[in-house]
Amino acid sequence: MTRIVQIVPRIGPGAGIPGVAWHLEQELGALGATVERFTYDDARRRPAAPWPKRRLARRFAHGWRIVWFSTVGTRRARAFLAERPDAVAICHNNAMVGDVYVNHGLALTHMRARGHSGWRVFRNPFQVFSYARDAIRYRGRTHRAVVALSAAAAAELRAVYRRVRPRVVVIPNGVDLERFHPPSADERRAAREALGLGADERVALFIGHEFARKGLSHAIRALPHAPGVLLLVVGGNGELIAQAQAEAEAAGIARRVHFTGPRLDPRPFLAASDMFVLPSAYEANALVVLEALASGLPVVATRVGYAPEIIMDGSNGFLVARDEVEIGARLAQLAEADPAEWRTRARASVAGHSWSAVAQRYLALADELAAERRAGG
Repeated sequence: MTRIVQIVPRIGPGAGIPGVAWHLEQELGALGATVERFTYDDARRRPAAPWPKRRLARRFAHGWRIVWFSTVGTRRARAFLAERPDAVAICHNNAMVGDVYVNHGLALTHMRARGHSGWRVFRNPFQVFSYARDAIRYRGRTHRAVVALSAAAAAELRAVYRRVRPRVVVIPNGVDLERFHPPSADERRAAREALGLGADERVALFIGHEFARKGLSHAIRALPHAPGVLLLVVGGNGELIAQAQAEAEAAGIARRVHFTGPRLDPRPFLAASDMFVLPSAYEANALVVLEALASGLPVVATRVGYAPEIIMDGSNGFLVARDEVEIGARLAQLAEADPAEWRTRARASVAGHSWSAVAQRYLALADELAAERRAGG
């Protein structure tokens, strides 16, 4: 029986890296593997202190945790693995240990996508540390394989670090096909009533916390080119929402933009919507795109991350530039179309992306690496 240890700062249901690791833990266990975890709290040997309230203090605490888990945490993870010599270790972030490293995104590319120049990136000592650490990770012998979440991410990895020593395997993220599904008529009606939406209104949904990187401004400025389409925005914080509201007012479409703030469960908003829009500057593999498709929503997204590999123009959505005229035209096209046909095609396009199917690919890779180890490879 295969033994797997996942090394990840935090793990739990939800979005992001913690959610990916949690889904893999559940599905690998269901496939018969013995799965353990080694987290930041395990490395610290006690619960982490609460996050500071001030923004600057939070940023420093986040950077310090990255450094600590990459150094002290690495040493303690190695000791943990030494007691499990038969285990295949899958590392998700920061620690410099593990047979497999899952590349959830490159910090340098991420920062540049947020509009930070190279000089501004390298002014931050935590970013310098992360870049140098990952140069060692990708060019050295720390890991035996690297999982990229898309073909684009694999190409980006080689472009940034030039020479990548471990083998690179593309395994995209999955989606919970039971949790995310097209809504029934009653579910859709209830979701719309809760938001005060009429039955005939066409709604485009945007979900994300980093409004600038994920392109909310482009979605807002697309609305004058998509008459009658409402934009439902889930995520952000008070400051970001105020800025976006001001932009909507300046564009004269404030009445057509509705902000909910951050929400833990996106399903009611997916059920209430007709289409999903994400004009992001950078993604490794946006889980929310898969969740939208699984919920029967056609997706209008930029050609980043896994979107070009899952979105088929005119079938389950559209690939667009970060151009409000083009985005607006596609939203208008979807608003005028029969939603039932798009809903069927969107759902069908992710039928093979269950977390169980993804876990099977990770398990096959783990079995292969375990066999190589036994053979002395």
